[in-house]
Amino acid sequence: MKKQILRYNANERTNHWVVSILFVLAALSGLALFHPALFWLTNLFGGGPWTRILHPFLGVGMFAMFLWLVIRFWRYNLFIKNDRIWLKNIGKVMKNEEEGVPPIGKYNPGQKLLFWALIVSMLVLAVTGVIMWRAYFSHFFGIDIIRLASLFHAAAAFVLVTAIIVHVYAAIWIKGSVGAMMSGWVSRAWAKKHHELWYDEVMRKEERKP
Repeated sequence: MKKQILRYNANERTNHWVVSILFVLAALSGLALFHPALFWLTNLFGGGPWTRILHPFLGVGMFAMFLWLVIRFWRYNLFIKNDRIWLKNIGKVMKNEEEGVPPIGKYNPGQKLLFWALIVSMLVLAVTGVIMWRAYFSHFFGIDIIRLASLFHAAAAFVLVTAIIVHVYAAIWIKGSVGAMMSGWVSRAWAKKHHELWYDEVMRKEERKP
């Protein structure tokens, strides 16, 4: 019997890191255009004009790649009864005192909330970004619509950046999470401790194999 469990295959890991890289580039280019004090960031992209050209394409690429992750993982991020009880005991989880905390599936409720927050913010960014895309679409909209889109675009970007910061912090805080996204594998003990329902599901599938 293998001592480790495959949590993410090569395609899933590659997609995750491509989205991550595109997010960093889109965020930096967006910040460069957001405020004059951050305009120096345009040097990373070859200057102001190139930053304005590249930013929307980076955003489209990020959204398209993220959509594949949504299609792949949405079913694992549906809330179940145990999630509500888990959230009520979040204090115990934060202290690593998980006795009495109900077992959860492949993702914990915090990860599920983050997943849906990312979807909403990405959708808002995509729609408002198209409205603001001066080279191709903005001439179809009035100035008031474009201004409103700019406001919602900035708000959604703030939510997205904040969510990603929380995501990175949580991944570092829960030992083994970063390694899982690097190699794809987790130990059986890790899976049972943090995601017992998912662990049981994997074990049942292994037992059914010839």
